[in-house]
Amino acid sequence: MNERIRELYEQARLQAKSIDADIDPKGWMDEYHRKFAELIVRECVLISRTSTDGFSAGRRMEEHFGVDN
Repeated sequence: MNERIRELYEQARLQAKSIDADIDPKGWMDEYHRKFAELIVRECVLISRTSTDGFSAGRRMEEHFGVDN
């Protein structure tokens, strides 16, 4: 996992604080997963908007998130 994934993880964790994990752990996890997925999708959209073709966009996303193909 690269540094950007860690940053998105932490950002999602902080945004999920609107739900008290002690009172509603499942609700907190659902909110955390929703926020984390949303943040990743937003990053992918930004990357794809700056690419000229699908292959380079996919490759840039792999490199951006430190995913080995």
